[in-house]
Amino acid sequence: MNRTAPGTVPADALDAAAALSAAACMFRSLGDPARLAILRHLALDEHRVVDLTAHLGLAQSTVSAHLASLRDCGLVTSRPQGRASLWSLTTAPELLGVLAAAERLLAATGDAVALCPAHGEAATR
Repeated sequence: MNRTAPGTVPADALDAAAALSAAACMFRSLGDPARLAILRHLALDEHRVVDLTAHLGLAQSTVSAHLASLRDCGLVTSRPQGRASLWSLTTAPELLGVLAAAERLLAATGDAVALCPAHGEAATR
């Protein structure tokens, strides 16, 4: 039997808490429409920041900040090409699977998510 000292948290509970925290961080990174649009474009092919700004109509600084956030979460990576960087998905099949599952969940819940008082469109106004 694995006992812990009074007032301490078992190691498996800490591991579970760390995993949940990491998952929440990843889902927060997917919680922005601009970042989702960037990911959709990167699912098609590698892009430079200038290409993404043209496709999405966002400022270069905005796209760069979103890419940095996605990179920090391990979802995208870049490689140099001349003076620019080409951005791509790090784990395309897994990430695309998560996005496809989210689309199926949205289809199943209908307007429930959009109307959710805590996280829906009304909450962002």
